[in-house]
Amino acid sequence: MDDEGAYARAGGRLPGDPVPDPGLGDEPGPLAPQGRPPRRRTSFRRAFVHALPVLLIVVAILYDIFTPRYFTAGPLYTAAPLVAAPLYSRRGTALTGVAVVAAVVGLQLGKGVIHYVDSLTELITIATVAVLAVLVNGLVRRSDERLVSVREIAEAAQRAVLPAPAERIAGFEIAVCYQAAQADAFIGGDLYAVQDSARGVRLIVGDVRGKGMGAVAAVAVVIGAFREAAEQEATLEAVAQRLERALAREGTRRDGLDAFEGFTTAVLAELPHGGGTVRIVNRGHPPPLLLYADGTLGPLPAHESALPLGMGELGVWPDRAEETAFPPGATLLLYTDGLTEARDAKGEFYDPQARLTGRVFPHPASLLDTLAEEVRRHSGGGMADDMALLAVRRPRRGEHDHCHEP
Repeated sequence: MDDEGAYARAGGRLPGDPVPDPGLGDEPGPLAPQGRPPRRRTSFRRAFVHALPVLLIVVAILYDIFTPRYFTAGPLYTAAPLVAAPLYSRRGTALTGVAVVAAVVGLQLGKGVIHYVDSLTELITIATVAVLAVLVNGLVRRSDERLVSVREIAEAAQRAVLPAPAERIAGFEIAVCYQAAQADAFIGGDLYAVQDSARGVRLIVGDVRGKGMGAVAAVAVVIGAFREAAEQEATLEAVAQRLERALAREGTRRDGLDAFEGFTTAVLAELPHGGGTVRIVNRGHPPPLLLYADGTLGPLPAHESALPLGMGELGVWPDRAEETAFPPGATLLLYTDGLTEARDAKGEFYDPQARLTGRVFPHPASLLDTLAEEVRRHSGGGMADDMALLAVRRPRRGEHDHCHEP
């Protein structure tokens, strides 16, 4: 289905630190996987750009020294503080301006031309640009502080709406991953949730139609309804029906197109306590994958098609949970279509079933790290849709509990 449509923190800085350049930094994007490849090329480029104001001043001085006095390197002098403004701290920008003015004065005195009108005009122009560069630096710093604040708020919203589950619930090992397609976004229309209940560990992964704040609001509705229903309902089918009614109520409060066409694809799963099975209800969502301990892999497609959540007015089909064996050492992978719709430069989709067959992962977190990294490389870092991943592993008897990051 084609929708219309992440482990990084917004880093604070101490006063006086240089303002980071988003295009040149080494910070990973929201919820980015670990184990990035070396970035020597980026480091060299970053070092060159930060040294550029100094290089401009040096080149300008050499130009003035080795050329006749009626030649001027004024453009290079004015460029140096302007380049420094978005890169350096306020103090660094001011020192760059002072260095430029001092160099011009010294060279004009050495050539004996400081009393000429054109030399004086050049000096005043360069000094004015240096002052303006300090003002620009202040504006850039304030804008960057607001950006950091917005990112921190977005991260807090993500934690509130999509909190990461515990690494281990009722004996199952669990990991999640979320990557937003939009740069610097922390949350979109994909969702996941894990809830322990008296009848087993219940899971949901879903994809809300659309994007923006409307999709985020729908995510909050679905997750809130799921957590309540997972605790109260006796069956997984009843949980799905509660979500259907919650979205129907939400639809009546919306205006315009979303009131008639809003829907959410979702797959719900239930892992009974002490049992070796998994029950699945699929509402128009990509089928989960079951990775066995020996490296074999099998999809778990729904044998009876069902409409996505929120489309109950188009027809009534009773939900039927389908049960599958979930042996020790196996891992259940639930995902949104951001995984399977990631394309490479040739337009080929990423195929998780083909990529994962024959591979063994010791923990769900290592599986999700691998998937996130491979999708990033496959798509060239430009994902077309958000991607949510949830993996649950049933440990073998006697396995030791290791600490992993979700």
